[in-house]
Amino acid sequence: MARIDLVELAQSYHGPDADPESFALKPISMTWRQGGAYALLGPSGCGKTTLLNLISGILPPTRGKIRFDGVDITPLSTQKRNIAQVFQFPVIYDTMTVGENLAFPLKNRGVPKAEIDKRVAEIARLLDLTPELKRKATRLTADAKQKISLGRGLVRSDVAAILFDEPLTVIDPELKWQLRSKLKALHRELDLTMIYVTHDQTEALTFADTVVVMHDGRVVQSGTPAELFEKPAHTFVGYFIGSPGMNIVPAEVKGRQARIDGHVIALVRSYDALPAGAKIEIGVRPEFVDVAPPAPGLLSAAIERIDDLGRIRFARVRVGDVKLAARVPSGLSVADGTAGLKFDPAHVHVYADSRLVEGTA
Repeated sequence: MARIDLVELAQSYHGPDADPESFALKPISMTWRQGGAYALLGPSGCGKTTLLNLISGILPPTRGKIRFDGVDITPLSTQKRNIAQVFQFPVIYDTMTVGENLAFPLKNRGVPKAEIDKRVAEIARLLDLTPELKRKATRLTADAKQKISLGRGLVRSDVAAILFDEPLTVIDPELKWQLRSKLKALHRELDLTMIYVTHDQTEALTFADTVVVMHDGRVVQSGTPAELFEKPAHTFVGYFIGSPGMNIVPAEVKGRQARIDGHVIALVRSYDALPAGAKIEIGVRPEFVDVAPPAPGLLSAAIERIDDLGRIRFARVRVGDVKLAARVPSGLSVADGTAGLKFDPAHVHVYADSRLVEGTA
């Protein structure tokens, strides 16, 4: 188990002298605590798998260092980094039993048989694999194979960290939920540092204590699921997390007022020193914009459709050329046409060039 420090870590597939903006991974400095559960979240091509491969040693970094518990392990091979990795497509040895598959990493390291048997039994119990230990690992379901792959990572008690690269992508939705819950329980019981790569926000937010959101090779925000939802530090975070994502709307902002299409929206903080020439936008999640009957003082919007999600309804509306999503309060009858929008000032954020501006209380 280890604390992991990334020190100005960067990766270019075009050499160290390439344009910094072309780097697959722009310089990152951050610390992941021992025993933490982390998720690297972002769309395909954002750099999350590159970062995972740098930590595991599959790729040598173009710049920067990686430290485990303060020790520079950047030049070390994957084997010497003492990590376990679970991939999207598990590699299972069909000629072995389930128990032999679990024991393989320990047998390779010359661990005494009595210790191997004890550890395999413990991990099999945690993963509900005990009845399958003597079964040949052929014709297993996808979730059973991934359990075995996970077990091979957990069976070594000396690993510095376990890295997961999209491990549940090929699993059926119901089984995926079960495995995700099992993984969370294992983390609590074993106190291991776990890093989980995914493009699925549900997986990231339900597994991790800390979610690292990546975009275009950069970490744009790192925080708890609640922090990412309630106060996105970047418009990409607001848009990417949430279903539907945050409304990002061009606006004129001065003092405690934002103007959209000539309409004033109150703000709870003051913004008198916004960067000159910056692109100014406000961000507000659909949960904090209510549809209402048209009335003086409300922003007027054209309703395009209603999405009924069962527990909640969202209206898709248009204000000029800007499209938004807004909550339809329970009991409100909404027809196609025009409606008013009520904004909750406490949840309206201001962004300059996509970055959150705190404002003055």
